[in-house]
Amino acid sequence: MPLLVMKFGGTSVADLDRIKNVAHKVQREVDRGYDVIVIVSAMAGKTNELVGWVEKTSPMFDAREYDAVVSSGENVTAGLLALTLQEIGVPARSWQGWQVPIQTTSQHSAARFVDIPRANIDQKFAEGFRVAVVAGFQGLGPDGRITTLGRGGSDTTAVAFAAAFDAERCDIYTDVDGVYTTDPRISRKARKLNKIAFEEMLELASLGAKVLQTRSVELAMRFNVKLRVLSSFEDNDETSGTLVCAEDEIMESKIVNGVAYSRDEAKITLVTVEDRPGISAAIFAPLADAGVNVDMIVQNISERDYEDHPGAVTDMTFSVPINQVERAKRAMEEAKAADKIAYDELIVDTDVAKVSVVGIGMRSHSGVAARAFKALADENINIKVIATSEIKISVLIDRKYMELAVQALHDAFELERA
Repeated sequence: MPLLVMKFGGTSVADLDRIKNVAHKVQREVDRGYDVIVIVSAMAGKTNELVGWVEKTSPMFDAREYDAVVSSGENVTAGLLALTLQEIGVPARSWQGWQVPIQTTSQHSAARFVDIPRANIDQKFAEGFRVAVVAGFQGLGPDGRITTLGRGGSDTTAVAFAAAFDAERCDIYTDVDGVYTTDPRISRKARKLNKIAFEEMLELASLGAKVLQTRSVELAMRFNVKLRVLSSFEDNDETSGTLVCAEDEIMESKIVNGVAYSRDEAKITLVTVEDRPGISAAIFAPLADAGVNVDMIVQNISERDYEDHPGAVTDMTFSVPINQVERAKRAMEEAKAADKIAYDELIVDTDVAKVSVVGIGMRSHSGVAARAFKALADENINIKVIATSEIKISVLIDRKYMELAVQALHDAFELERA
């Protein structure tokens, strides 16, 4: 039989009534002739509760025991959904990660997939079971210990199973009914997209859109797994939601398809850095070693100059997630103390936001940047930093103008129009 993967997030399985709702959605797909693999998250709030228990018990916790505890939330959901399906006459069996077994790397709380053998689940399908309910977010490390994949890991689990089992499609059920041109809470003109290319979705996810986890989109693009984003709380049909697919499956795309934003940004500037070959490596290597995710980078001639070396200094500006500022400052201070770099001042601005426009149509159209910058200028919004790629333009601005910038860019590219 054709196979479908369905993934349900924490809000979709938040209580027993919602689990019953999920069971009926799964039953509907079984009645259409599918064997189904269901990937489930922990019930809403449960993972945070488990993490809290671990941190209260052992502030300097053993990561292996952390994974053993926090993975239990998904196990509960999987068992409850399997029981619910059995009660309505659907042959179902629950699976924990080690039972599949989902083989991962040994990096606890941030493991990655190595292999998902099909044999055990295929055998159950052959015996007449129609649904395998798999606990998401978890796997089995090389040492036989339970591992977890990090937040959003259930999305990645679903895509990995769809790739491993050659599924017809992977449906991601959540509390929104699809992917929108921007956050509907910011712009009332936001429009639901029927289709979006993998590359666009990957950019939007990495730039702040919360609909899909970035690693899941990367995996889907790599293995060409069709993703569909749907609402758990609506009656859906074959045309519902948003299909995330290869670019060549989209007849015609707009120049820009979405506007994303991130409030949690900070700008760091190193003033009067020596301008010499290798200085960028000397700055960003310590940041990488400290686990700091650097995004936007700008290097420019410093306003301050050394009298004996005119033009031989530069300012280096870069953006980082706001929760990594202290780590970045410490890395720069340690590099300076070790005489690896020299600078006069380290300036941190935590009152900034990143706003981005994304679209595969940018590849074949000129003037996109000029149009975006004019829209911001018309609203008197100053741009602090700019970063571009083939299908993206991102700007760093004062945080107080973020919502205005999103609305201005959405209007400028007429994203409310299909």
